Amino acid sequence: MTVSLAVPDVLVARAQAGDEAALEALYRAFETPVYNLARRMLRRPEDAEDVLQETFLEVVRNIKQYRGEGHLWGWVRRIASTKALMRIRRGRAMHVGANLDLERAFEVLSETSRAVVWLHDVEGYTHEEIAEQMGRSVSFSKSQLARAHARLRRMLNEDVGGATL
Repeated sequence: MTVSLAVPDVLVARAQAGDEAALEALYRAFETPVYNLARRMLRRPEDAEDVLQETFLEVVRNIKQYRGEGHLWGWVRRIASTKALMRIRRGRAMHVGANLDLERAFEVLSETSRAVVWLHDVEGYTHEEIAEQMGRSVSFSKSQLARAHARLRRMLNEDVGGATL
């Protein structure tokens, strides 16, 4: 699922010039998708809120470097996913139980595997993009995804057979 949030070029130009109202408008435009991305990767609302704030601090600091290549959402999404991955690496993301079988199975995955599955299957990142963001190889991304899919299938099949996760 790729979200393409269109933002008028004039708004971006105003934000790049330091216009606070334009920066606020960008925050409002991307607040929900950034929070949702972080929430799915990190699970805890507090961590997602922190990533939201960290993302927009970086957007404000670096908006002048945005060159207008591709959609602004792609640039913001990359910042947000990088911030979430950094938080995972620091070990601050905690598991929270869920009611749905798939979500419970998803919780059992390591944070790295969960991040790869989310970035690839939900956000639509390529293995090359995931590898670059995580500082790993393309084969690492592919193997993490394959192992995570196999583990999810096993857990879901066991759950259907009456076993609990």
